[in-house]
Amino acid sequence: MPTITKADTEADAETGAMVSDWMRLPAEYAIPESAPTVAEAEEYCRRLARSHYENFSVASWFLPAKLRQHFFNVYAYCRISDDLGDEVDDAATSLRLLDEWEAELNACYEGRPRHPVFVALAGTVRKFEIPKQEFSDLLTAFRQDQTTTRYETFLDLLGYCRNSANPVGHLVLYLCGYRDAERQQLSDYTCTALQLANFWQDVSMDFDKGRIYLPLEDLRRFGVSEEEIRNEENSPAFREMMRFEVARAREWFAQGLPLIEKVDGKLAIDIDLFSRGGMEILNAIKRQGYAVLGCRPAISKARKLALVVRAALRRAITPKPGMMGTPEKLR
Repeated sequence: MPTITKADTEADAETGAMVSDWMRLPAEYAIPESAPTVAEAEEYCRRLARSHYENFSVASWFLPAKLRQHFFNVYAYCRISDDLGDEVDDAATSLRLLDEWEAELNACYEGRPRHPVFVALAGTVRKFEIPKQEFSDLLTAFRQDQTTTRYETFLDLLGYCRNSANPVGHLVLYLCGYRDAERQQLSDYTCTALQLANFWQDVSMDFDKGRIYLPLEDLRRFGVSEEEIRNEENSPAFREMMRFEVARAREWFAQGLPLIEKVDGKLAIDIDLFSRGGMEILNAIKRQGYAVLGCRPAISKARKLALVVRAALRRAITPKPGMMGTPEKLR
């Protein structure tokens, strides 16, 4: 009869704790004992992408068919990564799960992944030669959410966006054959602006999670207290501060818009759609007098459809003299 050692007992306990951690999330998120086939993994990513946000399905209409699976794979990675940081409701558990997830990311780059997301993502990484840092930077941001709940300055907040938002834009550019610093910088403006728009839209929701993304220097400048946010007091001072923040986000969107004219037409539609969708969030905030506390600004389905049609028509009738060439992968 085999002897059970203390090390065996500790290993079993650690394994049990890991399994318990994953039980806080949908069952299909857990890392399996053995890897699925590539076909099974790709189906997993397609199903996950199509079941979460209608925004993704709408955007995917404009993607070249041969790129859709790769976008599904990247989206599935981003979706689960975000949920590990935001849907667990326990910082210590989130940090453990993010560590396990990063271990799977490392395994993906080493050729031995088990989770279906990474089995599918491995082919995408090889085909487009995507640096691992673009994926790991996102995990840095989600870890930061577990330990940092306030940002002293706007520059501090931009530092967070650099990891939480900008890598997503880089990943999209890699998939579409663009690797240059100029397009990445323009993408950073747009992705940061989208992140800011979401922050300004979700002030109350974030506060309920214990987080304030409004820079503390701005709260002091406009004379707004955390107590007002807690009590959902849309005071004149708070609304004036939000007017300032919305204007600042618009400036970032404006800096990123030239990217639309520097990429292939189908990707341009997506960038146009997401940029104008983000700006429409800012418009919704303005329409309700910047009073976002306790009343989350939203875009109606009719307005979303109008944005899609407008983006598609704009690309259909706009000449492209500013284009810098269509990459081989999209021809």
